Formats: sequence, C-alpha cells, structure tokens
Amino acid sequence: MNIVEVFQAFQTQDQAVEYLETVRWRGHPICPYCKSQDVGRHASPDRKGARWQCHKCTRAFAVTVGTIFHGTHIPLRNWFLTVALMLNAKKSASSHQIARDLGMRQPTVWSMMQRIRVAMANDPDQSTLLHGIVEADETYIGGKPRKGNRRDDDKPNKRGRGTKKTPVVGVVERGGRVVAMPAKGRDVSAKGLTKFIAKYVDPHGTVLITDEHGGYHKVASMMKHAVINHSNAYVDGLIHTNTIESFWAIIKRAWYGQHHHYSQKYMPLYITEACYKYNKRKSVDAFGGMLATMVGA
Repeated sequence: MNIVEVFQAFQTQDQAVEYLETVRWRGHPICPYCKSQDVGRHASPDRKGARWQCHKCTRAFAVTVGTIFHGTHIPLRNWFLTVALMLNAKKSASSHQIARDLGMRQPTVWSMMQRIRVAMANDPDQSTLLHGIVEADETYIGGKPRKGNRRDDDKPNKRGRGTKKTPVVGVVERGGRVVAMPAKGRDVSAKGLTKFIAKYVDPHGTVLITDEHGGYHKVASMMKHAVINHSNAYVDGLIHTNTIESFWAIIKRAWYGQHHHYSQKYMPLYITEACYKYNKRKSVDAFGGMLATMVGA
C-alpha cells in the first residue's frame, strides 16, 4: 500500500484493528496468554469490538497484546502511515520529515521508527542462508576526515580501509537477498570476515565473489571463491561486485541525504532497514508483510 491507499483504507481505529486482526490471526483468533482458541468478543459495549475474552484463562486481550503496538496511545493509522512512508522511501526517510507529514512530535516518530526497525531485524527470512552467486564486500560509513588547516594543503581525504569510519560488511545473493551489519569491534580482519561469511552464506553450491582484499582469502577453504582485481578491471564476465556496490550506494544515499549521522548504538537498525527493504523489493504486499512481521504472524 502507498500512503494514499493507507489513508483511505483506515479512516477509523476500528478499521485498523480489524485489518491487524486479519493479518495476525487469519480468521482464527488465539489468546496471546495461554494460546487457547476458545475465545470470543468481549461483551463490554464501550470497547467497540476491539477486545476479546479467553474462556480458558478468563483474561481479556486485544490484537495488539504481545506486539510493538501493545500499550501505545498512538492511533494505529499513524503507525500504518509511518510504515508505508518508510517502506516506500528507497533511500530512507527522516523522522523529522515523517513528523511534519503526520503532524506529530519528532521524538515520538523517531521512537516509532526505531521500534519498526527492530521488527524488521526479526524478519524470519533472515535465517535462510544465501547461496548461488554471492558477492561479499565492506564499506565505511561516517563523515569525511578534515583536511589540514592550511588552504594549500591538497592532501586528499583518506577513503575506505584505514579510515576512522565505521566498517559495514555485507553479502548479497545475485537476484536475491542481502545481509549487512556493522563489523563487530570494527573487525574487518580475515578472521572477522570469514566468521561473518560462514554465518550467512551456504558453502554448498555457492560461488563467493570478492575484491582482492586479503581478508577474503581464507574463505577459499570453505567454498568456491572468485576474485575481481579492481586495479585491473571492475567486471570480468560474471565476476564482479557491482550488486553489493549498488546496495552500498543506497546505504550511503540514506546517510548523506536523510540521516547525516548514525550513532554506534543505533547504526545496526538503520542498516537493517535498508536490508529489509532491499529483500522485500519484489514483494506484491510489502505493507502487509511488514505488519505480519510486527505482530509475529
């Protein structure tokens, strides 16, 4: 759904609750406390049908119990609009912009967006190993180092490996999914890269393509490994890292154009958002899929 479709479909809270019930329970409501299916609508007339009663444990509940919506005082429509705006912004959207669009406080929207990103990190598809032709690479996120104080100091800014920027490592399956995250402890050594690749890439039936960085040489003992030497060429038939480079471009456009700064604490969530949207780019109902992930359906 785009922003207009969400706005038109959920004019009231009841409509949003009904849609969330459909996404979470598929017509078979379950008590979130005891998992019993022996439930019925709550009899209280002032709840407008939003509450349910479990006949086994006798507890009342709503569809939001046990989800990121539990206890929120923000209308579900605002949550849905925020999800739609985030999903449709290929290079991300800032909390300031969404706050202006929805007429809400920026800190509130920022908190909502972070909770949505946490839900993205729990996407069950992340547990599937990548296979086939897989590209691996790392990039560096952060501000450009300052030049010298003298105006005639033409020493170029250092880029890539060896900077003080935060390294982000990633693997992408040609035509498929991507997994990326900040390197733990800023470790982009052979040991760190090999451990990352072993965790997310299926060694059977996989050809891993990397650049000439020596940190990737150890993976040759785990799976088939092809190298593109960028000092000679960027493409050699099927051997290239253009797919992962294109994903890094999306990450950096989000940083430069929208967020401008990632703290060490929250950077993994911003990277997660980019990965989730890339992985769902072919989905016919990314909005419904996102809500299903948010409610654990």
